[in-house]
Amino acid sequence: MTPHAKPGKTAPARLVIAITGATGVVYAIRLLEVLRATTSIETHLVISQAGLMSLHQEVGLKKKQVEALADVVYSVHDVGAAIASGSHHTMGMIIAPCSMKTLASVALGLSENLISRAADVSLKERRRLVLMVRETPFNLAHLRNMTAVTEMGGIIFPPLPSFYQHPASIAEMVDHSVGRVLDLFGIPHQLGPEWMGLTTQDSSHTP
Repeated sequence: MTPHAKPGKTAPARLVIAITGATGVVYAIRLLEVLRATTSIETHLVISQAGLMSLHQEVGLKKKQVEALADVVYSVHDVGAAIASGSHHTMGMIIAPCSMKTLASVALGLSENLISRAADVSLKERRRLVLMVRETPFNLAHLRNMTAVTEMGGIIFPPLPSFYQHPASIAEMVDHSVGRVLDLFGIPHQLGPEWMGLTTQDSSHTP
């Protein structure tokens, strides 16, 4: 799909976002929404077949509705796409959510579809790769695959909710994780306040 230009955008930084068949597609949707509002990031989206099922099941969205949030969209089967080559420059890639199957494919370097191939490209080009893995509990294969990806330079980022900021809604918990992922790429956002440490009053109640 041909990218559409954003107003005032001249030399965009490209960021690949993939959606796979794990629970938590809301993280990818929120990432796309936030990045859509910028003029400095061009999003390149790939959705697996299982990811499409999750979109329908969890948020009731159709493929075209989610694709409309991205600048460039690829078929998961298009292994000849631009993002399958290291010569196509990107900031890196976020897989949100990342299924255990996709994790295993990345860990083993299988490049069986465009998602795992693009992830392999990020690793071999020493670009940032963030996997928002979703599964619980983890078995030994999951843990070993996460270790392998970490050893190759990837970042394992389970989107775990934090409660020290006292979130008032699921949306705020989602924004917290999305904001932390954007931080890893140095992308400014307004999704949550920076933690400034405990105040003297807070500390006085600490046992």
